[in-house]
Amino acid sequence: MDTFLEVQLTPNEARLLGVLIEKSLTTSDHGLLTLNAATVGANQKTNREPVLTLDENEVQSALDSLVGKHLARRVFPENSRVEKYSHRAGEMLGLPAPSLAVLAELLLRGPQTPGELRTRASRMSRVDSLDELMSAIQPLSERHYAKRLPPAPGSRAERYAQTMCPDLHPVDAGPSTPTDTDAALADRVAALESTVEHLRRQLESLAARLDQSLDAPGADSPATDTKD
Repeated sequence: MDTFLEVQLTPNEARLLGVLIEKSLTTSDHGLLTLNAATVGANQKTNREPVLTLDENEVQSALDSLVGKHLARRVFPENSRVEKYSHRAGEMLGLPAPSLAVLAELLLRGPQTPGELRTRASRMSRVDSLDELMSAIQPLSERHYAKRLPPAPGSRAERYAQTMCPDLHPVDAGPSTPTDTDAALADRVAALESTVEHLRRQLESLAARLDQSLDAPGADSPATDTKD
């Protein structure tokens, strides 16, 4: 793609686009989401900043807007009467999977350091080194979908932020004092989050095979029957 699509998103559109990209890269059904699944994904308590409580009307409105902006499509899978949604970010924005994974992370969680992005994006698309991470960021920067930020106050690591919804996340938050272990701690936390997400995907796959719902209302973990 020689030209890039100029995109401006609302906060809800940004969250839903991030969700659609994330699920397309982490689920076996290529990220085809029903309205209910998209709502659960938008309000998920892990890998989200901030945590939201969107209702289905708000999610439907955001999905309709993304369809109108050619960043999502409506799909009726064979033998299904339920309308589902998938993203078109790869084809419309001209981005490969690693770059899409980085974009999804920036949309879902806000500005992050290269170390954080490498670990977290790896749960969606393999990014084995910081060099590969920077190669994934390059198309985003060239098409003005992401930009480099100076280190947060009290930190020494540069950050990257998405530009599709500029006011979506604060860019000046950071620790009040620098420490030598900040980067290592961030990488450890990101690795743990990646492990939790991997386990979550396994549970989602098992729940789908059993035709059960993984997410109970108001929770992000499988419901468990209890006896008084």
